[in-house]
Amino acid sequence: MDANTARQSIGYVNGVWSDWRQAQGALAGRDPPGLVEPETRLWYNAEARSRNFLIPGLIAVIMTLIGALLTSMIIAREWERGTMESVLTTPVSVNEILLSKIVPYFLLGMVGLGLSLAMGVWVFGVPVRGSFGALIGASALFMLVALGMGLLISTLTRSQFLAGHIAIVGTFLPAFILSGFIFDIHSMPGPIQALTYVIAARYYVAILQTLFLAGDIPSVVAPNAAALAGMAIIFFALVRLRSRRLIG
Repeated sequence: MDANTARQSIGYVNGVWSDWRQAQGALAGRDPPGLVEPETRLWYNAEARSRNFLIPGLIAVIMTLIGALLTSMIIAREWERGTMESVLTTPVSVNEILLSKIVPYFLLGMVGLGLSLAMGVWVFGVPVRGSFGALIGASALFMLVALGMGLLISTLTRSQFLAGHIAIVGTFLPAFILSGFIFDIHSMPGPIQALTYVIAARYYVAILQTLFLAGDIPSVVAPNAAALAGMAIIFFALVRLRSRRLIG
């Protein structure tokens, strides 16, 4: 699915073949045999349109902005404005407070997904070869992960300014640079590749590119969706633990 990887693979194959020809010619004491001219094609994106790769990645970035960046400020905003004390005096539980913060931004994120899909399909002509059910389900999982990250950041600081900066550095930039959206993960140095395994957007981008360009492939979609589900559970467990200590 990645044009850069395809070009690198072609270069390696041609280099090995050229070296073999030279060696065979030297052993036989004559000119090397004639070249084989391969006819290549790109799977899943035969027209090599860059937007077919970029639009799925942009959806992941947009979802990260809505889920993590916006929610990173909601509890910090309550502390800055002095309204958290009023919230704590009401007969509501920690779970109800968290739920009231999660639901609006989850719905906002899903609306953003719908608008992004509409723009990608109808305006830019990007194909969606997989099922919309799998796409929506994977997006809902990623949105929960992004909300969990944002809420965890918001519970760690009482400053909106600081929370926003942490969210940009800790969620948006990794989603932009280390998710496979811009740079191919397999071409990164080994330590950086290992770091990408803790970036939620890596799994979401892999799902999006598969569903958009290849179709419903369970061997790709299921493991990445499971990773997102696990990360969502971990982040919300940390958020609840931190919230009980902070406002419980």
